[in-house]
Amino acid sequence: MMIKRLLIANRGEIAVRIIRTCREMGIETVAVYSTADRDGLPVRLADKAVCIGPPPASASYLMRNNLIMAAIHTDCDGIHPGVGFLAENPDFARLTADNGLIFIGPDPKVMELLGDKVQARATAQRFGIPITPGTENAVGDFTEALAAVRTLGFPVIIKAAAGGGGKGMRVVRQEAELQEQILLAQAEAASNFADPRVFIERYLENPRHVELQILAAGDGAVAVLGERDCSVQKNHQKLIEESPSPGVSGPMRDKMAEGAVKLFRELGYRGAGTIEFLVVGEDYYFMEVNVRLQVEHPVSECITGTDIVREQILSCTEGRMELDPEAVRRDGWAMECRINALHPGRVSELRLPGGPGVRFDTYLYSGCTVPSHYDALVGKLIVHGPNRERVLARMDRALGELCIEGIQTNRSEQARIIQDRGFRSGRFGTAYYAAFESQQRIPAETTHGR
Repeated sequence: MMIKRLLIANRGEIAVRIIRTCREMGIETVAVYSTADRDGLPVRLADKAVCIGPPPASASYLMRNNLIMAAIHTDCDGIHPGVGFLAENPDFARLTADNGLIFIGPDPKVMELLGDKVQARATAQRFGIPITPGTENAVGDFTEALAAVRTLGFPVIIKAAAGGGGKGMRVVRQEAELQEQILLAQAEAASNFADPRVFIERYLENPRHVELQILAAGDGAVAVLGERDCSVQKNHQKLIEESPSPGVSGPMRDKMAEGAVKLFRELGYRGAGTIEFLVVGEDYYFMEVNVRLQVEHPVSECITGTDIVREQILSCTEGRMELDPEAVRRDGWAMECRINALHPGRVSELRLPGGPGVRFDTYLYSGCTVPSHYDALVGKLIVHGPNRERVLARMDRALGELCIEGIQTNRSEQARIIQDRGFRSGRFGTAYYAAFESQQRIPAETTHGR
């Protein structure tokens, strides 16, 4: 079914990103907004816009019935959930379908299976994908957890069975901390995901965090658009992503892709998704599947020349992809720096970088307001070039050109990372940022380019 009008159940830069592809496809768009986002760029760019509530996400972007009613009221054919909010919520996907609307994402049953990390681990193992040693099920009580940890050995990491984004995660290095950390992780998981279940894995001290970008049409066609290295993270939140990974060999890449294709094909997966791994040397371990578009998808778009949002919409509405899974090309190197606001405020001036191989995805414009109610991401600076050396030079130049006046951002910190010898070496893991931060006396952020 070719759709004519799509409601975008999200905000900010990802809503802008989806609107742009829809316009090229001849699909009308309906933006939803809270009262805090009434002057947002998605509202200005979309064909129609509907207010769905006050600023708190719990009273607007997470209000499933409001979103469904907005879609019905504006005669939409489907809903694109974007990134975050309800993008990985199977109940919302099911509610969308129950109201005669197409959900741009996989089947709710697939979302439930892969959204539960305990079940996802078991499923990956069934397809021969290595998993990190850990408990087979969620731990029921402290006695059970203690027995598991004594088998695994310290350090271990406690993880929420549902959700993600670093919530409900606790690293434990000694037995005396275990009970308290389990209770804290359970409370955080219950608060964020309405599910207190946790499981335990052996903690890998400094692995690489590597993910494969997947597109699938639900009919057995599965395309792998290479891998992205997401190891540079602050408090489990990604800062910089690049493709290819400096730490993944050709044989490892092929083995990862082989297992991923089997998994997604067997599940009848539809749309965009990622399978994430922890990499130590030549060994890799399954971590999770994200059943949605990822923030860092432009990196894979740059190296493959693919509009991932377009393929996602086609696969979920028409059961097909324009992309030939057997003919995916990978060209050069690409890198993304996430630009985060350090506090809310009004953008008094905005000057964007340009030149060959430079892209900036954002919802900012001069005079707009960055509200305090949502995540800190205000833009993504993506560069593409023939090799990593050229990309590092290009990113350094582009960060220097970027000017966002009126609010403080992490632009200058990103520039210091790009210039850091340890990052430039390509030999780093998830512990990199903590070491980088400890070596620096971080100066006050500036709000303009250098």
